Formats: sequence, structure tokens, C-alpha cells
Amino acid sequence: MDDFVRNKLTEWGFSGLIEKFKDEGIDTESLYVLEDQEIADLISKVGPRAKFKNKLKLLKKEQNSTNLVPVNSPAQVFPSTSDTSDKGKRKLDFLGESSKSPSRKRRHDTDTDKTILCEVKNIMNIVQQKIPNQDNKLNTFLKKKIRDLETDKREIVGVFGKTGAGKSSLINAVIGVKNLLPSGSVNACTSVMIKVEDNKQNQAYQADIEFITKEEWKDELWSMLNFLRDNAEQQRSDEEQDDYRDTVEKLSALYGEEWENKSPENLMDYRYFREIQEFVNRKKKTLTCETAKGLAAEFVKYTTSDSKDGEVQRWYWPLVKCVTIKVPNNDLLQHVTLVDLPGNGDRNKSRDKMWKQVVGSCSTVWVVTELNRAAAEKEPWEILKSACSLMGNGGECQRIHFICTKSDEIKDLGSDDHSAAALRALIFKKNIQAKEKVNKEFSQLKMFKKHFNDECFEVFTVSSKEFLRKKYLDSEDTEIPKLQTFLQHLNDCHSETLNYVSGAFGILSLIQGARRQEGADKRKDVYTELEERMDHELDEVRKPMNEICQAFEKCLSEGVEKSNGSWEKVLKSVLHPKNVKGGAFHKILKCVVENGGTHKPKKKKEINLNRKLASCLTDSIDEEFKKTFPNEGKCGPINEALSRFSLDTKKLIEKYKDVELQLIFLKTEVEKVKTKLIKVIRERKKTIYSSLTTTIGEIMQECYDEAAEFCGEGSMKNMRDTIEKHVRDSKNIMFERAKHEMMNQLRDLMEEILETLENTMLESIELSLKTDGNSIPDVTDELQKVTSHHNELERKVQSEDPSQAWFTP
Repeated sequence: MDDFVRNKLTEWGFSGLIEKFKDEGIDTESLYVLEDQEIADLISKVGPRAKFKNKLKLLKKEQNSTNLVPVNSPAQVFPSTSDTSDKGKRKLDFLGESSKSPSRKRRHDTDTDKTILCEVKNIMNIVQQKIPNQDNKLNTFLKKKIRDLETDKREIVGVFGKTGAGKSSLINAVIGVKNLLPSGSVNACTSVMIKVEDNKQNQAYQADIEFITKEEWKDELWSMLNFLRDNAEQQRSDEEQDDYRDTVEKLSALYGEEWENKSPENLMDYRYFREIQEFVNRKKKTLTCETAKGLAAEFVKYTTSDSKDGEVQRWYWPLVKCVTIKVPNNDLLQHVTLVDLPGNGDRNKSRDKMWKQVVGSCSTVWVVTELNRAAAEKEPWEILKSACSLMGNGGECQRIHFICTKSDEIKDLGSDDHSAAALRALIFKKNIQAKEKVNKEFSQLKMFKKHFNDECFEVFTVSSKEFLRKKYLDSEDTEIPKLQTFLQHLNDCHSETLNYVSGAFGILSLIQGARRQEGADKRKDVYTELEERMDHELDEVRKPMNEICQAFEKCLSEGVEKSNGSWEKVLKSVLHPKNVKGGAFHKILKCVVENGGTHKPKKKKEINLNRKLASCLTDSIDEEFKKTFPNEGKCGPINEALSRFSLDTKKLIEKYKDVELQLIFLKTEVEKVKTKLIKVIRERKKTIYSSLTTTIGEIMQECYDEAAEFCGEGSMKNMRDTIEKHVRDSKNIMFERAKHEMMNQLRDLMEEILETLENTMLESIELSLKTDGNSIPDVTDELQKVTSHHNELERKVQSEDPSQAWFTP
């Protein structure tokens, strides 16, 4: 048996067969030519045998696609993005449903990393089993450290764009899966969030459907039926007409015509939900299929209401919160989730909460619109504006990609020359003009300067149709390969492999070092030096934190002062809007107070009174917040202080050679805790930023509840008066309390960082230098193998970026 076979068995979940395959002398060559009877002799049970045969079949298919590219095949649609000649390019095939990586070198590097990761994970599983189950502090510590090696790095790419903009075609083309997301549907639902990610469990195409709760649907029914009743017999504004049409569509999708003249209680009858027991029982519904097209036909009723050929059936998308589509064997989705997002959230509270969480977790946002209207189309720009703070200071977005689709559509030729070359030139010209216009439009959005750097924005002009047919454009010219390359970089598993292998290297070093008797007399001296070093390094991290707190205190104090002077103007802009008639605004204001200060019209900008009242506070800290908690990499004063934190183990190794293995472990522990804290900061900063609006919303809730009770004649005036009185009476404490809450959360984060650093490292120092390792196993061979892999990965990092490598003993 060779490493390839061992790694494949582990990767496929058949590590229990390693010894049997080893005894039978199965190496890479014999694995590829195993016959059915031979597999049956090796694997007696039908279920595991079927899974193994499927894995082997896919492995052979992948091998064939790497070495043999069919000539003149219509499926050859994924080009190489390198600058070499076409003869040397490896084309990516649809191969039925899924894609492979367009870069041979990157694929080779990725496969190497996967092989290393798989082998080291197998080693650490064996080591964990070797550690005795005694109630021993060191043994318990080691087992926990091995479990903590497992991490799931996942990047989220949010995709915005209205129906018909080409989102589905774009996603299908980029990930190389035909017919996965239905495209071209004029009735496509815009409220269901669709996630697309890899399937790690099996080889099927799978859709997991998550529903809202029965209670949420009943509340929504009550609101919708009241809205329709209030708007049934009167002239409606354009906004009300959109909302009216949207409400009727939602009810008709689920109930047909049966919803009319029925109460919410009647419409909650069990017979309407017989086909979706999961909704009734609060469970997820899972659909599986062998093909993407087959799955799409299954989940369509949960995402759209697109009846065909007069066919009448029930559509369940009004009850759906999210659909997660899982694609097998797709490298571009290994560590990436693409999320097709509704434009500006949803009126349903649970859907809206999930929408905000996902938008705040996007590391990249794709805004998709048709090229011909890219700069002038209002909707994509409104989406950007409304989500700006959620993605920026309130999120972790590092890149905004404005994607202009259908770049091949030429309506006005402007000349008699209709040749392919002339059309190609015209397309290029339009693409350049579109990019210039979009970049100019973005540069005028001043609010983005407070949240993003100029480099974050990039414009792409793509054509999914031309990417497939290549009638006028080469594949590279459609710019879809650029998006594929971008996803490949997000999927780069090198860092995951290096992190795991470095951690394993450190743990094995500790085990082997703890077993040694040499250097026992030196450990006390090392312990003393490390304690002194810890105190000094913690002080160095604490210094910028104190400066940050002082800066925020100053900014927020200015924000409180401005808020106290501008609240009346803010209230007037929300409670007495221009160009909105009294009757129409009465309904809007009613929605605002019934929904805790917010209202989401179907097409227009969201009304958020809490955010408006907090605007002077957020404006006061935006620049400081962006500087303190930037979304880009490891920069910012806190992250930079953490990156400098060091126990100077390299110097100590030179001085105390006998304790080298324990010091190697402590070096890896420092890197691990810093990585962990950077993730903590990234998540907690979102809560800190939103705390200003959240606190004001909590203080305002009392008056919203009171205002919601008014009805009949004079109710609009009563609602306005109630809100104005509450703000007037509360202003002296409301803005100060919001400031106080943010400062408390900021200080709590600082303390947590310092405590985690200190406690984690002191525990590691004590267990590595003050415990007896006689009961733990000898891991000489395992350490030697992992050290070799670790050094190989370090050399790769150093060759790419010398500043990123740390010492290799």
C-alpha cells in the first residue's frame, strides 16, 4: 500500500479498511483496476461497498478528465485563465454537471495540500487513540488540543440583483453546473434566500429547505389580510399598489383562490400543509437527486410561483426562510458559499434577521445588473446604500464586485458592418464605457468612504451566454474566468492545511518533549523567563487598547451632543415626510410602530426610525471604527498588536536546546490563539457597531407599543405626538445610554482578548513545562512525518511571501 491509497480511504471514510487493503497489497495502480468481485471480497456489506464503488468511479472520471480532454466537444466551456497560448491551456469541462479547477498548477498544489492534510489528520486520529483515558491533566489537555485542530474555513459571497438581471445564469456558469438555478423566470420569488455550497456528505445534488415557524406565518397572515382589507376599496398609491400586488401574489401562491374571505385561523388548517409535514413539525425538508436539473425541478415550488401551461399547483415559497443547495465534487465551493440574496431584506422577522446575519457575514458582495442599464438602474445602487453599514463597519465585507451581465446584447449596431469582428469590437467598447460609468457612479457615494477603501470596488462585464457558446467572444473576454479565479483564491486550502499541520506539529512536539527526561533542570528557568515575557507582551497589547477606548469616548461624546441638537429634525424627516399624502402615510406609520420602528416597502427604501435617531452617533464613530476594525486582513491597531505578540521562542530555543520541543509547541499555541482572537474580534465588532441602534430601539419600544394601540379618527396625530413626546422626555438619557452600552461592549472585548491571551498561554506553559509525560505514547515516527510536511508547507509559504513564514527548526 502507498500513501495515495491510504489517504483516499481516509478521505472517503473507509479508514477501517486500511489494514485490509495493506494486507492485500493494493497500491495506486491496482486501486484503479479493481474489479467488482475483488471489491466484494474486500468489502462484504452492500451499503459500504456501493459507496466505495461510487467513490472509485468518480476518482477514475476525475483522472480521465485531467489527462484526456475531448476534442471539439460542446461541453468545453471552462478555459484556462493563464496567459499561455491556447495549445497549452487546459479546458474545464461541464462533464455532465460539475467543474474542475481551471489551473493545472493550482489544482496540483491543491491536491498536494489535500493529500498532506488527509495524512496528517489520519496521524492525529491514531495519536488521539493512543493517549490513555486516565484522568490526567496532560492527557485531557492533549486530547482537547487535537479536537480543536479541526476548523471549517468558509467564505460567504452574497449575490444581489433583481429578477431578470442574470443572477442564476451567472452562478450556474461560474460554478460550472448547468441548470442548477432556474433562470429566465419572470415570476421568480425575491424573498427566499438560496445558498449554494459543496456537498461533503454524499455524491448527490441536495436541497435543504428551512421553513419559517407556524406562529410566524399566522402573524404574517393576520398582517396581510388586514392590509388587504384596509386597501380594498380605495385609490392606492404606487407604493401601496406594489405592496397590494405582492400580498395577493404571496397568498395566491400558497392557497390559490381559497384565501379570500377566510380568517387566519381558517388558513392555518392542516389540509393546506399536508405535503410539507416538515413545516408542521418544525423540521428541515431535504430533497436529493442525481442531477442538478432533476433537483431544480424538485425545489422550484419552494422558490418560485411560475406556473407553466396553465398547470395549477401549490407553491410553498411564502413559508420558506432559506434553501441550501449542495453540489457534489465542486472545487470552487469547497470553502465558499454563494448566497442569492433578496434585495433589502424581508418583512418577515425571521427571514429579515437571517438576511442581516448573512449580509454581515459576506466577505464579498456581487451586485448583479444588466449592462445596458448598469449606471442608471436605481435598484442595485439602492441595495448597496441600504446594506452599506451592514457590510462595512457592521460586517466583514472586503470586496464589492459590480457585475454587469448580458454584455453580448447589442441592440444598436450603429454601422452596416455586422461581422463577428465588428460585433466583438462593439462589445468591448460598450464594456469599457459601462465600467467607466459605474466606477464614476460609485465614486460619488460618499457614505462608502466611511466603511470601505477605494480598492474594494471592482466592475466586471460578463456574458454567461457567450461563455458557453463563444460566438463573438473568447471565454476569457466574458470575464467569468476572472470570477472563477477569484473564487479559487477564496477556496485556497493552503492556509487550512498549514494551520492544521502547524498545530499537529506543535502537539506532537509537546508529547515527545514531555516524554524526555533531558532538560528537566532547565524547565524552571524557561518557565520564569516565559512568565516575564508574558507580562511584557500583554502590556504591549494593552497600550493601543487604552488609546482606542479614549478615542471612542471622545467621538461618542461629540455624537451625543449632536444627537441632542438634531433629534427634532430627524423626527420631522420621518414623521412628516414630503410628497407623501396623509392617508398613505398613516398606513406607513402604523407599520413602523407595529414593527419596532422599521418598515420595508416592496421597492422603496427601508424606513428605520431607530437608525435615524442613532445616525449622529454612528456618524461620529464611523471613521474611527473603520480604522480600528478594518475588514481587510490583519490590519488595524488591535490586530497589529496581536500580530506582534510573541514569546520569543526562537531565542529561547537557542538558549535552552533541551526544551526545544516544548518551545515549538508554545510557538504554535501563540499562533493559534492569535488566529482565534482575530475571528472573535471580527464577530464581536458587528455587535458593538450595531449596539447604538439596538439600544435606541430598546428605549423607543415603549412608545411604539403605545402608538400601535391608536386607531380611528386622529390616530395618525396621536401616533406622531406619542413618538415625539417620548423622544423629548428620553433624549437626555437615550443617547448617553447608547454611548455607554457601546463603550461597555468595547471594553468587554478588550478584556476578553487580554484574558484569553493570558489564560491560554499560561495553561500551555504550565502543562508543557511542569507536568510528567511518562504515561503518554512515543510519537517519534509521527513527529518525523508531520515535521517533514510542515517544513514542506513552510518552504512553499516562504517562496511565495517570506514575511509570512516563521522559524523551521
